[in-house]
Amino acid sequence: MRAFIDTPIEYLKGVGPKRGEMLRAELGISTFRDLLLHIPFRYVDRSRLYSVRDVADDTAFIQVRGKITDVLTSGPPRQQRLIALLNDGSGTLELIWFKGIRWVLTQVRPGLEVVAFGKPTIFKGRINLPHPEITPAEEFDASLSTPFQAVYNTTEKLKARGLDSRGLSKLLRTLLGMPEFEVAENLGPDLMHSLRLPGRAEALKEVHQPGHPDRLKRAEARLKFEELFFLQLWLLKHKHLRKEKSRGIVFPKVGEHFNAFYSALPFPLTAAQKNVMREIRKDLGSGKQMNRLLQGDVGSGKTLVALMSMLIAIDNGCQACIMAPTEILAGQHFNTLRQFLQEIPVNIGLLTGSTRQAERRKLHSALEDGSLHILVGTHALLEDNVKFRQLGLVVIDEQHRFGVEQRARLWEKGDTPPHILVMTATPIPRTLAMTLYGHLDYSVIDELPPGRKPVKTLYYTDRDRLKVFHFMRQQIAQGRQIYIVYPLIQESEALDLKDLMDGYESIVREFPAPEFAVSIVHGRMKPADKDYEMLRFKQGETQIMVATTVIEVGVDIPNASVMVIENAERFGLSQLHQLRGRVGRGADQSYCLLMSSLKLTTEARTRLKTMVESTDGFLIADVDMRLRGPGDMMGTRQSGNLDIRIADLVKDEKILTRAREEAIRLLDSDPGLEKPENLRYQWELQDRDKRAGVWSRIL
Repeated sequence: MRAFIDTPIEYLKGVGPKRGEMLRAELGISTFRDLLLHIPFRYVDRSRLYSVRDVADDTAFIQVRGKITDVLTSGPPRQQRLIALLNDGSGTLELIWFKGIRWVLTQVRPGLEVVAFGKPTIFKGRINLPHPEITPAEEFDASLSTPFQAVYNTTEKLKARGLDSRGLSKLLRTLLGMPEFEVAENLGPDLMHSLRLPGRAEALKEVHQPGHPDRLKRAEARLKFEELFFLQLWLLKHKHLRKEKSRGIVFPKVGEHFNAFYSALPFPLTAAQKNVMREIRKDLGSGKQMNRLLQGDVGSGKTLVALMSMLIAIDNGCQACIMAPTEILAGQHFNTLRQFLQEIPVNIGLLTGSTRQAERRKLHSALEDGSLHILVGTHALLEDNVKFRQLGLVVIDEQHRFGVEQRARLWEKGDTPPHILVMTATPIPRTLAMTLYGHLDYSVIDELPPGRKPVKTLYYTDRDRLKVFHFMRQQIAQGRQIYIVYPLIQESEALDLKDLMDGYESIVREFPAPEFAVSIVHGRMKPADKDYEMLRFKQGETQIMVATTVIEVGVDIPNASVMVIENAERFGLSQLHQLRGRVGRGADQSYCLLMSSLKLTTEARTRLKTMVESTDGFLIADVDMRLRGPGDMMGTRQSGNLDIRIADLVKDEKILTRAREEAIRLLDSDPGLEKPENLRYQWELQDRDKRAGVWSRIL
C-alpha cells in the first residue's frame, strides 16, 4: 500500500495534470513528499508594513499596503512592461513587471487594495518594486494568524501558471490541512529525546507555516539532522557491509622491490606519510578489499605513497595501475614514477588516447603475460581489450573527475576486486569529505616534505607593474625561471586569448632578446608545439613562460621559483592554490605574485587576502567552500550526488558531526539494524534506496 506522502502531486487539489507536469519538470516535485521537502529559503515578517514615503532603494525586502490607482502597459510588444501605481496615502509607488504580464493583469486592477512585497530599486529617480508579490488585503489579513510568511524558490514558467511563491504556499496549506495528512516518524524516541527534537510531522508543518521563531528554529534543526543522519547512516552501513562481504587479495609480505626502493630513498618520509603507509599496509593484509581516500596538499608526497603501495602489490605477484583524468597528468605521473624507479627492476607503461597502435599491442601483450608491472593511463585503461594477468591495486587520481560506471569497469578487470586507493590533490574541508567520501576510509597527509619552504605570496595591482618587472629581473639574474599565467575561461576564450597575446607582446618588449628568451603555451596550440615550448622552458633555454592554466597540472620544474598570476581576481581559490603549487618544488625560496585590477568585489578581495595569508590547502578549501558552497566546489556531478535539500554543509557543521556520531553509535550497537526498535531506520534506508538517485549513485 502506497504511503500518503508518496501520492503523485497531480492528485493534490489545485494541481491537476498540467500543473503536475510543470512542477515535475521545473522543480522536480513529483509527489506530496517532494512538495513537503521543498523548504522555504526565506521568511518574511508579515506583520511589518512600510509607508511609501519611508521606502529607499537601499532598503531590504519590504511590504507596502495600499490601493492600485492605475494599471498601464508600455513599450513595444516584445519589450512590453506592466506598471501598476500603488498609493498608501503617503505617496505613490510603481510596481513593475517585465514577464508574465498576461497573468499579472488578472491579479491587479484599479481600486483593488493589496499588499505588495519585493526589493525596491530606483529607476530615473523614481522608487519602484520590480516583479513584486501581490496579496489581496483581505487574504493578507486572514493570514496574519501566522505572521511569518514562507518564501519559496520557483521559476518564471511556474509563475505564469500561478505557482509563484504565494501559489506554492497555497498548495502546501491545502496539503497540510487534508484530514488524511500523515507523515510517519523515522527517528526513534530515544534519539529524539536525547537531542530534544520535535516530531517529523510537527517539524514539516512548522517550516511551512511558522508560528514562532524559536519553534521554527527547532523544526529546521530537526529536518537538517534527519537529512544528514540518514545520509551518514547509509554511507556507513554500506561501508560496513562492503567490509564484511568484500573479499580482497591478501598481500602478506613486503618484499624486495619495496625494500630496495625504500632503502635507496634519498630523503626520509614525513611522519604523515609513514602513518598513511601503516594504514594502507594494514588494509592490504586484511583479506578485505581496501577502499581508501588519500588526501593531501600540493607537493605533500601522495604519489610517493601510491608508488610504495604499488610496489607492495608487485612484491605479492600482482600488477597495479594508476588512472588520471587528463593525458598531461597521466604523462606527469608516468615520468615521476619512471624517475623514482630508475634503479628498481619494475616495468612501467603509459596508455592514453594518443598511444599508437603498435605500442598498444606491446602493452596489451605485456599486461597479459604479467611482464608489465605498472600501467599509467587515462580513460583508455577502461577499454575492454586492456586485460591484466593479475590486477591487485588501482590508484585513481582526482576521483570526482570520473563517473561511477567508469570506476566499476576497473574493478571488474580481475577475478577478485583489486584494492582501491583514491588520491585527491584538492584539499577538501572535513565536513565535505565526511559526506562526499563517507563510504571510504580516509587518510590525510598534512605536512610537506622536509626542506620545502612555503611559497611567499604577494599581492599587487596594475599600478605596481614596474615594481613587479624589477623583481622578475632580479630573480632571473639569480638564475631563476618565471611563469606568467593568464586566465582561460571558456565563455570568454577569444577575449582571454587576446589578453594572453597582448601580455606576451608586452613581456617580450620588457624582456627583449637576446638577453632574455620567452616561451608561450596555450590550449589552442598543436600538442607538438606545446611540448616543444614546455621542453625549452624545462631545459632552461627560456627564462619566462607565458601560459594559460594549461600549466595547472603537468609541469614540474624545480628551477621555476616565481609565478605571476594575471587577473588573479578571475580565478577560484582552489585553482589559485593549485597554480601556486607549481612553484616551490626546489630548495630556493619561491614566490607567487597575484596581480589584479584596482576594482574588486568583496568576494574576490577575500580570495586574494586568503591566498596571501595562508599556504594551508585545507584552510583555503574551507574558505572556498564558505564562499562558493559545497556544490560549486565539487562540480555539478558531485554536488548533485549529495542531494542535500535542507542542510548547509558550511553552516550546519555541528549538526553534521552529531549526525555522524549518532549513526556510528547506532551501527556499533546494531550493524544490521535488526533490533525491533531499529527497524524504522532499516525501512527508511530501503525506502530511500527504492526512490533512488543519490543513494545508489553516490559511490
